[in-house]
Amino acid sequence: MSRKSGGLTKWFKQDWVDIGSPKKGGGYAKCGRTKQKKDAKRKYPKCVPRAKANAMSKSQIRSAVKRKRANPMKKVKTIVRKKNGKKK
Repeated sequence: MSRKSGGLTKWFKQDWVDIGSPKKGGGYAKCGRTKQKKDAKRKYPKCVPRAKANAMSKSQIRSAVKRKRANPMKKVKTIVRKKNGKKK
């Protein structure tokens, strides 16, 4: 029995990171969060594959995290394009 390498199999094999919590020495924290207390410092995570995080600019990361924290229960697009086709 052979498995396809795309779809959900590929999704699970990717290394997911939280672009909303950069580490001091570079890189990002692993995706996900533990149980939160009411006054916890860490907000909702914005998780993307490590390859995508490394390809994003600082302004794209800042925008994606801001949109995620504004609507934490919604799925937010990582990179948004303006109506005329240019990146935001």
